[in-house]
Amino acid sequence: MINPPGYPPAANAPLQGITEQDIAEYLVHTPGFFERHAELLGSIQLTSPHGHRAVSLQERQMEMLRERIKGLEMKIVEMIRHGQENVAIADRLHRWTRTILLTAEAAALPGRLVAELRHQFLIPQAALRLWGLQPELSGHDFAQGVSDDVRSFTASLSLPYCGVNSGFEAAGWLDPAAAVASVAMIPLRHVGEGRGPDGATATFGLLVLGSPDPTRYSADMGTEFLARIGEIASAGLARLRSAG
Repeated sequence: MINPPGYPPAANAPLQGITEQDIAEYLVHTPGFFERHAELLGSIQLTSPHGHRAVSLQERQMEMLRERIKGLEMKIVEMIRHGQENVAIADRLHRWTRTILLTAEAAALPGRLVAELRHQFLIPQAALRLWGLQPELSGHDFAQGVSDDVRSFTASLSLPYCGVNSGFEAAGWLDPAAAVASVAMIPLRHVGEGRGPDGATATFGLLVLGSPDPTRYSADMGTEFLARIGEIASAGLARLRSAG
């Protein structure tokens, strides 16, 4: 629409081909504009996001700053919470590792390792099986009932397995086995030895964690911390292995 001569242009209408983008770029590249025309700042009216009332530019800037500060405060609170959680996890890991180091009797170590792991990290169910042990340890529960399939599966794990219990043999080690909905299975490896024919470092045990909650150990969860648990357990239990 073309306005008659002498009339101002309609609201939001471009001026002789000048667009809003042109005006915005001009203001960005002309920082002294509002210094030379300071009276304009007091007359600019904007819509407030709170109630859709008209506010001055200064008031709108203050609202934006308050919203930004509020967002930063929420991020800081979240960072503090994550930091506190990490410290708590580190303390639990320290206490668990200390228990392993202070257990002098080899036959008692697997039971204490599992019990302290459950206590520190509030794990509903946990079990441990080892093979290739010293002959005098063969009568203990942790040395019983490991099939070739379990050993082969353990050797194939490059990372801890997490997911729904789909009838794994190792889930039957947990008590009560019928209540296991999700599992985490952590291979125990002797890092000091060479790799086997399949390229995997020699395995000598499997640590199994279970829960009645099907989402406790999900397939998409991170396994880095569980891998660290496996490394510490492997280092502590290595002294139970047979020299042969």
